[in-house]
Amino acid sequence: MRAFVFSLTAAAALLVPAGPATAQRGRNPLTELLQADTARFGRILRDPAAYRVQILYTQINRDGRGRPHFRTFRYGAPATQYFYPASTVKLPAAALALQKMRTLRAQVPELGAASPLRIDTAFAGQTAVLRDTTARSGRASIGQYIRKVLLVSDNDAFNRLYEFVGQQELNEQLRRRGLPETRLIHRLSVGDQEPGSRHTNPLAFYADTTLSRPLYVQPAAYNAQPLPPLPATDFRIGRGYMQGGRAVDGQENTVLVPEPLDLGSKNYFPLAEQQQVLRALLFPEAVPASQRFALAEADYRFLHRYLSMLPRESQAPRYDVAHFPDTYAKFLLGGGGIAPLPPGVRVFNKIGQAYGFLIDNAYVVDLERNVEFLLSAVIYTNSDGILNDDKYDYDTIGFPFLRDLGQAVLRYEQQRPRRHAPDLGRFRLDYRATPTDDAP
Repeated sequence: MRAFVFSLTAAAALLVPAGPATAQRGRNPLTELLQADTARFGRILRDPAAYRVQILYTQINRDGRGRPHFRTFRYGAPATQYFYPASTVKLPAAALALQKMRTLRAQVPELGAASPLRIDTAFAGQTAVLRDTTARSGRASIGQYIRKVLLVSDNDAFNRLYEFVGQQELNEQLRRRGLPETRLIHRLSVGDQEPGSRHTNPLAFYADTTLSRPLYVQPAAYNAQPLPPLPATDFRIGRGYMQGGRAVDGQENTVLVPEPLDLGSKNYFPLAEQQQVLRALLFPEAVPASQRFALAEADYRFLHRYLSMLPRESQAPRYDVAHFPDTYAKFLLGGGGIAPLPPGVRVFNKIGQAYGFLIDNAYVVDLERNVEFLLSAVIYTNSDGILNDDKYDYDTIGFPFLRDLGQAVLRYEQQRPRRHAPDLGRFRLDYRATPTDDAP
């Protein structure tokens, strides 16, 4: 295993190998933070291959004009090592759904993310949507699906965004945004695979909640293009997996298949591209034009609000704090509900959890101390090596590791000297209930 340090600015990128060298330029504070706290991180450091850990920590340094410059440090497994991205794919899908809505509005000015939506079916396995009881209007909308995706990582909400944008357009737009390795090729948690994953539902947007005045009708679609290749290696995971068998007496049997689970036909979203997407949505002015999404300021504000909002702060949809604590979807710093966020801290992030993998891709701001940084991490926690058995080490290893990692980097950042204090005004958001729909 090797640690790497590289500096990224809007103009250039430099990759420099780093180890325990004494030269200041070669220091990797991420490695030092982990090695300095063996009580918390010793288990991972002793057997990094078993946990397939990857971490990206990006320092943000402002110049005299307030412009951000980024320096990224890497720790862990090779970037080509596969991990299942789970719900992290929902972030680019949300951005591309808003982008598509912005494009359609040029043709249909009345159309917006709050427009009532009806989804129908046209292929086996598809499901329809007529109502959404979580919305004030009682109707589904792209805006409401994005809220649910970002607040609590709702799977059905992602599937509806996938159906709206379409498999082919999702992947074409990812390429155009400078994301050559990411691929979004299936829905989540419904067993979606070819050919059904290539088919997306017919749908229509309306001007009224009675669904009597259609604004835009989108027919069913099929992606006939070749799927993007999987550039990662080592996508056969574990030593076995549970597979459903024939139902007996109304109960589904499962059998152990004694071989690795092949995830080569799944979504892929490497950690570097995850952080690239987050940077493009938070700092669009600081990334190359080719990486920016075609969004308006109102779209960015909407995404920022729900990336950082806590479940209890949402009015529609509403979430019971007993089931959705403040850090339910905040793995770094919060450990997925283990700990509260420190006072003054907000986390703009998207998490993923499946097949033993835990991922968090986050921008952290301490509004009381004027601190900001990016931190993205993945860990695999499956000590028995069996997938689909619901016996993962999330609570005992994964969540504590991500909580401790986030807290360690935050403490380091709170003490790190800065030549220019950041102006975090754009991230001091008002999370109080809005009297009208805030979707752009």
